Amino acid sequence: MKRDKDEATVDAVVNGEAESVDSADHASDDGDGTTAMAVEAVEAVATAAQDAVANAAQDIGAFIRSQRVAAKVSLRQLSERAGVSNPYLSQIERGLRKPSADVLAQIAKGLRVSAEVLYVRAGILEERPASPVRDALIADDSINERQKQMLLEIYESFRKENAISSTGSEKDEFREN
Repeated sequence: MKRDKDEATVDAVVNGEAESVDSADHASDDGDGTTAMAVEAVEAVATAAQDAVANAAQDIGAFIRSQRVAAKVSLRQLSERAGVSNPYLSQIERGLRKPSADVLAQIAKGLRVSAEVLYVRAGILEERPASPVRDALIADDSINERQKQMLLEIYESFRKENAISSTGSEKDEFREN
């Protein structure tokens, strides 16, 4: 019974319903304050996660705004190019909304930048090490985003294949000696 109550308390904290959880619930722990400490820890983690999401939304919004300004494109023009409503785009730029990967791809297309750049800034993808081949592919305006992505995937698969085969040949050389 006590465990069910503790789990309900943790669920309420995680779902942002911590105010509806009665402080008397915390007093009914096993006497050493473990439940209260656990709830406080969960609250701290939940707050940190909410802050991280808010910071990521503000970061990607500020980055999109800086790219738009650098390209000398108005908010309305970018909205039309990307197929995203003007109010929604404004909310993204101000950090009030965190766009989905699809919306980021549309915005990237409107800004004429790689969708991957926006994905990395938004925390959807991890940044990859710099490569002149990747940079050239991303900068090429004569191919579309899908073609760029396909070429990058092929390029990465060749690099992985060569890394595996070179590791295997090094092991073979080691065995021969």
